[in-house]
Amino acid sequence: MQAVIFDMDGLLIDSEPFWKQAEYDVFSSVGVEVTAELATLTAAMTTREVTEFWFAKQPWQNASLEEVENSVVERVKYLIETQGQAMHGVHDLLDSLQQAKVKIGLATNSPKDIIPSVLQRLDIADYFMAYSSADEVSQGKPAPDVYQLTLEKLGIEAHQCIAFEDSLGGIKAALAAGIKAIAIPHPDEFNHDKFDLAPHKLKNLSEFNHQLGKRLLASA
Repeated sequence: MQAVIFDMDGLLIDSEPFWKQAEYDVFSSVGVEVTAELATLTAAMTTREVTEFWFAKQPWQNASLEEVENSVVERVKYLIETQGQAMHGVHDLLDSLQQAKVKIGLATNSPKDIIPSVLQRLDIADYFMAYSSADEVSQGKPAPDVYQLTLEKLGIEAHQCIAFEDSLGGIKAALAAGIKAIAIPHPDEFNHDKFDLAPHKLKNLSEFNHQLGKRLLASA
């Protein structure tokens, strides 16, 4: 195990509620009726995809898609910087990996501007050797692009690496990049069979240990 790559939202930081709040606040402000049912469809999308989704459903005037998208990002950044909390086990695992001289990276569908806000809020910036956003590649997760870019930045091969993900799209992205993925689902979804796609599943990051990582990489 030469490297570990983390997803960000819902995995390092409990930010999913912030995205939902920002989505409701910003799109409602331009006249979109944001329903809970439709909002569940946007959870795995990039910010641009979410903006295009709502515009296709209920087009607005007097603001460009880029302006609305930027408003969502700024709202999320504010909520992260003032209220963000680390998920269980984050700091202990990062400490353990750093002490073992394992390279640490981050691969997220979130805009690149948000990454520093998360790392600074949680005081974990010094652990990460590289991070990548869907902004930097042609396709976000579930495509493998953002993972492939992070591997490149770390100078690591996929078979030397493990990924941590809380979503099905993220797991698909890691596996498509040739990386063994460990699922850390939200407690409400822990028993959902969709996560059977991942080679391993844990309740939180504190359950991971280096022996598990070695076994996972050694498995077919």
